[in-house]
Amino acid sequence: MTKSLEIGDKAPDFSLPASGDQTLSLSDFKGRKLVVFFYPKDNTPGCTTQSIAFTAAAKDFDKANTAIVGVS
Repeated sequence: MTKSLEIGDKAPDFSLPASGDQTLSLSDFKGRKLVVFFYPKDNTPGCTTQSIAFTAAAKDFDKANTAIVGVS
């Protein structure tokens, strides 16, 4: 049985396929904050706008020691 996370819980490590035949794991970001955003479909107006906004703010996130990961 899978346990739901509550606010303040640490997420368990997980691995997912990533672009470029890579695998991305939560542990890859150890020591950093991580923003994970989900979008339903590439190349749609809302999702593209959201992704562009994260890209535009990437330097600010980096200064805050925060990585950004988009999941489709």
